[in-house]
Amino acid sequence: MRIISGSARGTKLYTLEGLATRPTLDRVKESLFNIIQSQVLDCVFLDLFAGSGAIGLEAASRGAKQVILVEKSPEAVSVINKNIEKTHLKDKVLVYQDSFKNVLSTKVQKQLDFIYLDPPYQTQMGIEAITICLNSTFVTPSTTMILETDLPEMEQELQNLPVEVIDKRRYGRATLYFIKKSPLTE
Repeated sequence: MRIISGSARGTKLYTLEGLATRPTLDRVKESLFNIIQSQVLDCVFLDLFAGSGAIGLEAASRGAKQVILVEKSPEAVSVINKNIEKTHLKDKVLVYQDSFKNVLSTKVQKQLDFIYLDPPYQTQMGIEAITICLNSTFVTPSTTMILETDLPEMEQELQNLPVEVIDKRRYGRATLYFIKKSPLTE
């Protein structure tokens, strides 16, 4: 796993041992950033369920103004901190070792441009996180939430929320949903 583009291009990242986390494949990450590249410069990017921090660090490398990484696992946060040091992106990155619910409910204060949600597969944590985000002040109709999931029923779940799926991309068993807050909820 490596940083694909930007100031830290080519930097190999540390990864977590074991099966508890599942890193986003480089081809998925590259496709994701090809889609959002024109909007990353000077954005505020939140990476929930950050794992090794690869997605958020990619955003920082490509010019995001601030990246917030949220990860509950102490082992993962240790890897994230090593990756931040290795990529020399410390001045752009804020790390919270905490539950996604606590961070979303109490720690995120500024308006976000992107929220990347890559919850553990086969869980409803993505829907829970999106629901909290929709009821916050940091998500506006211009915020893009990107959900990576393997749940086939996720599209149906998203239809029950006040969101618009503006794009959907499938990569093997992983699907990326690009979601905006429905303007009807304002």
